[in-house]
Amino acid sequence: MRVYLPSTLPALGEILAEGGLNHVGTSAYAVTPALRHEVGDDAEELAYAALCAAADASVDLVAADPQAPRRRLVLAADVHDDAVRPGAQDPESPSDATGDPAAVTVHQAIPLKRIVSGHVDAPDADVIAAVEHATTTGELEVVQDYELLWYATQELAELS
Repeated sequence: MRVYLPSTLPALGEILAEGGLNHVGTSAYAVTPALRHEVGDDAEELAYAALCAAADASVDLVAADPQAPRRRLVLAADVHDDAVRPGAQDPESPSDATGDPAAVTVHQAIPLKRIVSGHVDAPDADVIAAVEHATTTGELEVVQDYELLWYATQELAELS
């Protein structure tokens, strides 16, 4: 199963140094039956919806870390289906607060070899400012103007 893991650029450096996400109970996003019910059966739309949910969660992680560059980061990883359970692990997680249908918890460590790509905002993007502007003005589509750039796994070290 493909899962989308919200993160930050400083956390990426730690993940690369440690050889993966070595703890269990990681909150992530994936194509779930609940998401399929909400979005439909188009595989591309489903994957994009899960990726966007992870990108939204990344905003909260970036905002909570004053040292993090103001860019979202999502790591895509392939894990065994039986390692994924619906719902977020952390009751304080934004996905639980909103009841996000893509929210899942990964109950196994995720080694680097399972990470298949990274998705990050362009270097000149300041997504936090865009989110603050959108919250203040109600212009939520401003945030949606930022598309994540795709990075192959061998390029991830250049980001951290």
